[in-house]
Amino acid sequence: MKSYAMLRIGEAGWIEKEDPRCGPLDAICRPIALAPCSSDIHTVYEGGIGERHDMTLGHEGVGEVVEVGALVGDFKVGDRVIIPAITPDWSSVAAQDGYPMHSGAPLGGWKFSNTKDGVFAELIHVNDADGNLAILPDEISPEAGVMLSDMATTGLHGAELARIRPGDATVVIGIGPVGLMSVASAAILGAGRLFAVGSRPNCIEVAKEFGATDIVNYREGDIVEQVMEGTKGEGVDRVVVAGGDLGTFQQAFDILKPGGWVGNVNYLGEGDNIKISRRSSLVGMGHKHLVGGLTPGGRRRMERMANLVLAGRIHPEKMITHRFRGLEHIEEGVELMRRKPRDLIKPVVTV
Repeated sequence: MKSYAMLRIGEAGWIEKEDPRCGPLDAICRPIALAPCSSDIHTVYEGGIGERHDMTLGHEGVGEVVEVGALVGDFKVGDRVIIPAITPDWSSVAAQDGYPMHSGAPLGGWKFSNTKDGVFAELIHVNDADGNLAILPDEISPEAGVMLSDMATTGLHGAELARIRPGDATVVIGIGPVGLMSVASAAILGAGRLFAVGSRPNCIEVAKEFGATDIVNYREGDIVEQVMEGTKGEGVDRVVVAGGDLGTFQQAFDILKPGGWVGNVNYLGEGDNIKISRRSSLVGMGHKHLVGGLTPGGRRRMERMANLVLAGRIHPEKMITHRFRGLEHIEEGVELMRRKPRDLIKPVVTV
């Protein structure tokens, strides 16, 4: 089969690979809709997870089932399915402990374009099909559905990690597609005043549609100063980090009240150490919490995300700014995510 792969750090391209084989618990799908992600850029061009050779890229997909293993009971050939970015091994001890995303090894649920070939290919192998695939409802387009596989669920997880409560003053740092879904999720969870940090006009417009009450443009001044001025020096209860770099955590702690929570879902592709000042930690005794997490993934998570769309709670299709038709256009989509032109939020390729 043809696939778009990471050849080595700093280089990606088209290669031929053997068709995947279907085990008794697995499924093989052909892609219907695919979406390149900033994570693909971190992986290839920053070497975020180390060297990989001829590894098919991509982890966001909607597909049609073309083969199922003998022990798969809930899916059949012809089903249209959401293929989640995170596909845990659901019989693992980590899954039983409530952390399926770490099944088998730390971050072990993240298989696509990490420890196995991803979805940018003519055929996609899905492990533990009954536990990981989810039917795509007829009412949801494949373009909207592919947003659920990673962007929507990861954005929600950021809000979950920050433990947002009704009325909490909340900041979302970074309003690319994940951050925009964090804004929408924070609103669903009941955030009161909701600051969105970003600079692109189209992202700002969508952030407001999704529930942001205040926009902080980092190109117009220090975000800490802007948030502290906007809150009359009080700071905020919750922060979701969905963009930035290692220094972003310092900013998050600077604006966080004692007892507050920072939830990080940003893939840190470069650098070595996260540093937080003694002052902003209140000499280490400020009851300020930082937790980062990989989204849970799996079937039930995808079904819940689809339910949010069906109920009109989230509108992930509003993030799609560039549309392509044909698998060969994956390369263009990846390059868009690499260059990040001002009008980009998210590209989608239908196959």
